Amino acid sequence: MNIKEVKELLSTPKNIVVTAHKNPDGDAIGSSLALHHYLLSLGHRSTVIMPNEYPDFLKWIPGENHIIKHSTDTEIAQSTIREADLIFTLDYNLLSRSGQMESDLSQSEAIFLMIDHHQQPDDYAKYIYSDTTMSSTCQMVYHFIEKLDHLEFITPEIATCIYVGIMTDTGSFRFRSTTSTTHRVVADLIDKGADNTRIHENIYDTNTISRLQLKGVALNNLKVLPEYKTAYISLSQSELDQNKFKKGDTEGFVNLGLSINGIKFAAIFIENKKEGIIKISLRSKGDFSVNEFSRDHFEGGGHHNAAGGKSNLSLSDTIDKFISILPSYKNVLNQ
Repeated sequence: MNIKEVKELLSTPKNIVVTAHKNPDGDAIGSSLALHHYLLSLGHRSTVIMPNEYPDFLKWIPGENHIIKHSTDTEIAQSTIREADLIFTLDYNLLSRSGQMESDLSQSEAIFLMIDHHQQPDDYAKYIYSDTTMSSTCQMVYHFIEKLDHLEFITPEIATCIYVGIMTDTGSFRFRSTTSTTHRVVADLIDKGADNTRIHENIYDTNTISRLQLKGVALNNLKVLPEYKTAYISLSQSELDQNKFKKGDTEGFVNLGLSINGIKFAAIFIENKKEGIIKISLRSKGDFSVNEFSRDHFEGGGHHNAAGGKSNLSLSDTIDKFISILPSYKNVLNQ
């Protein structure tokens, strides 16, 4: 990214849209709102547009109440995108990851700026800040503001938004992507007003009885394939319905399998009758790339140790396919 050109671009007021991927998570919401607050402080007209709904545990983040959801506020979202001079795409690098927003974004004449840490970025943006070694897009937003020599612009609200994304995308700072630089950034965010204890409580201490019961179902459905150092969980639509499933309730469930001693590869398969697909989340330890696995077999992708995908087969057929693929990876999984 040519930071000098971007600085010039942001030197005069613009209509700016900030977007993230479908089914936004903590990093997507946190980075978008952090950038939004920053752009407002520069005098721009900024609007955050998400493709669809997101979990309730993200609905306390500063500025969240101003987010436009394309799925329900379609006309407003479309007109706002049409009027945009600049569009930031955060935490995704393929326009197809924006769901039904893709058509509106692809027709826009605005200048696109990408900030993202996923692998194999597309080339739709004029300005690209891509770094797969980063812990999160939120950390990249911090460094983006730093590159623009504006760290003093980070308010307690911006610090809170950035902290949320770093914390959630690093698994509370335990994943390999958590570097010494990440900790230095987090320390500065706390100094700038991020209340780390309160943020953690708002994200993680929000269980409902139905979510805990659904977690019990997930644990009951957990299967281990020791010869492949693999564990997987399945959840059918009926099991979700019986436990009053809400978006975000299965967050982190895939890590249950990965927490088992000796397991290197974990998956969760979640039936979604409305979309007619099986949603898949994959996690791994060490050198096994779930990004490549998902791209090769389940129309997905992501990071080296964390990725997602989907299947148009039935739940049982998807699991059968998954198991049938594992022999090809037996050697690498047992290294």
